Amino acid sequence: MKRVVILGATSAIASEVAQIHARRGDRLHLVGRNPQKLEEVAKRCGGAEVTTQQADFAVLDANEAVVESALSALGGGVDTALIAHGDLGDQLATERSFKDAEATLRANLLSVVALLIPLANHMEAARQGRIGVITSVAGDRGRPRNYTYATAKGALHVYLQGLRTRLYPAGVAVTTLKLGPVDTPMTRDHAKHMLFGKPGSVADGIVRAMDHGIPEAYVPSFWRAIMPVVKNTPERLFQRLPFLSGR
Repeated sequence: MKRVVILGATSAIASEVAQIHARRGDRLHLVGRNPQKLEEVAKRCGGAEVTTQQADFAVLDANEAVVESALSALGGGVDTALIAHGDLGDQLATERSFKDAEATLRANLLSVVALLIPLANHMEAARQGRIGVITSVAGDRGRPRNYTYATAKGALHVYLQGLRTRLYPAGVAVTTLKLGPVDTPMTRDHAKHMLFGKPGSVADGIVRAMDHGIPEAYVPSFWRAIMPVVKNTPERLFQRLPFLSGR
């Protein structure tokens, strides 16, 4: 039995991940902003041992205590941690207002770092554990439709690269989970196409990548073939291709 903490556990994808661990018989601690939704996720986890904790990750100074409470709920330690929260934000609003831009950066970068620091320090001292962080393929290249969000994810990719190498001697694995678009409530206003993933299959890919200690995993895996093209297209050409550079 593994001790598993999921931070941002009420998202559609994180809920599916929680259910996978529940079927394995793991001990779960679920953290999220909405207590009612947390209880709904806990109920879906069947007969597994599950505890819940309410937290608002945007309150950066409180996140160290959030992690400490989660560790305490799991008996003082953790084997697997998944950070799954995030917010697409409103790109146009972030272009007009720094307040909106800062909120997007806080939700997708700063709050994650505020959780990673105490988690990493604990696992490094314990010399064991796995950390997974859900990011996005958007972080591989800035595009007009979401470049504030993408900036946060791209910076997070770099942070996780450094963290992964720092923790390697301690035997702690860090997996960057680069998700393509997924058909969830967060993307309800987005036109859907054939590249959209489904929460269940994406959750399977997340757990599989973390089980195998994959450093950077594209989920679904076909994005590994797509994103080098997007990332490496020369900018002068990129700007002339509306399907890449358009809003």
